[in-house]
Amino acid sequence: NAAVYKRDVGSVNVKATSSLVAKASRNGMVGRRRALNSFIKGPLVAAGLSRIPIAKGEQNEQVDVYFGCGCFWHVQHEFVDLEKKLLGRWGADLTSIAGYAGGKSRGSEGKVCYHNLRQLADYGRLGHAEVVGMRIPLDNLHDFAKRYFELFVKYELPGVTIIDRADPQDKGSEYRSLLGLPEGMKSPHFKTIQNAAIEVLGPTWSLAEGRGNEPDTLLQKRVYVMDSKKFPFFAAEPYHQFHNDFQSPPYGKEYNSLKTVLMDASKIRETGCPGANMI
Repeated sequence: NAAVYKRDVGSVNVKATSSLVAKASRNGMVGRRRALNSFIKGPLVAAGLSRIPIAKGEQNEQVDVYFGCGCFWHVQHEFVDLEKKLLGRWGADLTSIAGYAGGKSRGSEGKVCYHNLRQLADYGRLGHAEVVGMRIPLDNLHDFAKRYFELFVKYELPGVTIIDRADPQDKGSEYRSLLGLPEGMKSPHFKTIQNAAIEVLGPTWSLAEGRGNEPDTLLQKRVYVMDSKKFPFFAAEPYHQFHNDFQSPPYGKEYNSLKTVLMDASKIRETGCPGANMI
């Protein structure tokens, strides 16, 4: 008898019960870790990310940033789409890479890895969250920040409206909302981020200075702003790159094949992280 709400994400409708977090997985919103355990068999290759060159024809000053809110699969897809439409990038010129950031520590040899049975450099244990890193023209920072804040979706519940990340069934600090840019809130470009947040989410959301290893932000109306010089981006393993999201239709073979394109271009490299044994 639980009341049902509908969440609209683009053209995708997901139904769940009126309990935003506790009951979401009972209505088909399967946690990503469980889904990965079901789909991935055998060893997988780990990956890294080389320093991204400026795409041909781009003369504007570039800035390295990252954004995270929930699982990085759908976030990567959104920013790849924006790079294509706004910057005219495609193939090896794309820079949006799934990864980890926001933690105070890293594992042996500087590794940061996905959950694994060996517990080697586990990103969650190290205090990191899932993010997507990219290199964009500084002139387009507002456009990319605005798209990030648009990823927070509206849930219509009986008597209340909630705006939060698109996958509340994935809970924990690994899925907290954060973004990173050089110098963080002290950056001369932070005002651009702040204006985009107010434009999309209104004045009730807070942008808080990130100090590393923050807790989950679910239902807190908060995004942590990290100084990416102190809290750098670490590329995720290749099996996470250009991956379909389980809450939406498949993105298509052309999108999925970008993993091979960027690996061939040495934009994604091995990191030495464990492969398939995820928990």
